[in-house]
Amino acid sequence: MDRNDLGILAAFLAVAEERSFTRAGKRLGVSPSAMSHAIRGLEENIGVRLLSRTTRSVAPTEAGKQLLARLRPALTDVQVALDQLSGLRDKPAGSVRLLVPRLAGTTVLGPKLAKFTRDYPDVVLDITADDSRLDIVAGGFDAGIHFGEYIQKDMIAVRVSKDHRAAIVGAPSYFKSHPKPKTPHDLLKHRCINFRHGSAGVYRWEFDKGRKSLSVAVNGPLIVDDVETLVRAAIDAVGLAFVSDERIEPQIKSGELIRVLEDWCQPFPGFFLYYPSRRQQPAALSALINTLRL
Repeated sequence: MDRNDLGILAAFLAVAEERSFTRAGKRLGVSPSAMSHAIRGLEENIGVRLLSRTTRSVAPTEAGKQLLARLRPALTDVQVALDQLSGLRDKPAGSVRLLVPRLAGTTVLGPKLAKFTRDYPDVVLDITADDSRLDIVAGGFDAGIHFGEYIQKDMIAVRVSKDHRAAIVGAPSYFKSHPKPKTPHDLLKHRCINFRHGSAGVYRWEFDKGRKSLSVAVNGPLIVDDVETLVRAAIDAVGLAFVSDERIEPQIKSGELIRVLEDWCQPFPGFFLYYPSRRQQPAALSALINTLRL
């Protein structure tokens, strides 16, 4: 019998406190014979008698008293911990570890963070901004946010943004010395700014037009892994950039950047919050999902 079995230790505690196998059995909802068998197994396992028994009474031995003195506070601590964990199911509290790409951090999370922290003051959001497509389970994350096409089929996914659309952009000064591309293949003649998605490597620019789909491995003087650096470099005429139209909308309106190949950039599903299972979902994660979902 395993000496670490909490059920056996709880049985001993009940018998020692009730001074009766019958009353202890009623307290725990098991038969007196099952209680007696459990205690006997515990005593045989540790090689020390814990209870003195007669036909009229039951009392802890000196060894039993020593165990009882340590067992009461220990099992109380365990029960408190279990009660706290049970509370996480009902009341939004505790921490939620979240993995998000930087763009999702600014466009999906950013606008709703203040409201979430006001509505759920007992929840701590632990956010990691990373453009890599990491395994959230292996990384110890409760959930992640990413484009729907990158989310594994065994995940539960909840839409948290509208559809996105890619934008191929360049600075006006860049186009003074370079003709505007008319097809994706023309990009091979241009200076382009590549983007590295962490361990997934450098992104191949993807395009759709009607039933046509293709990807282009572009070349250029710069490879970055940060969207802000990418946009800044495009504004400074380092080369053409592939970026979400939502991110560069202000620069398009101001004239700092010019879109090309618009007919090859079709809308696609935007960001989704994803997590491994609906079973025993913590209330804190449910609160975050309800806050972010569209």
